[in-house]
Amino acid sequence: MRKKLRVAAYAICVRDDQLLLARWIDDDGRPEWTLPGGGMEHGEDPYDTVHREVAEETGYTIEITGLLGVRSRRHVSRRRFGRTVDHHGVGLVYEARVTGGELRPEIGGSTDMAAWHDLTTIPDLNRVGLVDAGLKLWRERPVTGRATQVQE
Repeated sequence: MRKKLRVAAYAICVRDDQLLLARWIDDDGRPEWTLPGGGMEHGEDPYDTVHREVAEETGYTIEITGLLGVRSRRHVSRRRFGRTVDHHGVGLVYEARVTGGELRPEIGGSTDMAAWHDLTTIPDLNRVGLVDAGLKLWRERPVTGRATQVQE
């Protein structure tokens, strides 16, 4: 079984009771909303990763105002040719505020749109579990950096 570790950094940006989200297309071609952010490049600090990813996916520059916590998720799946992959994703979730730039879609990347969404409408969106996990960290602000379990 192949083991794969992915470390990523994401931003929770809430402004005027709205959350900034980016939209990506899943493996089945369905659009899903997610937190702006993504995978670290080798040698990159996660603090720098979240700045880079938010700028790429939304057009905004941000200021990090805190580290909310860590989301660790593991799942085993079958890939092409019957190969099994044990995937472990570790995501650092930062709180941030927009300091500049203009909202725009990512060009040639993993997302195709970015938008602000009212916090009350988030449950109605087609979204990845990371959105709920990040919002839970933002609301609970656990001193351990680990929110209570979120169903996925």
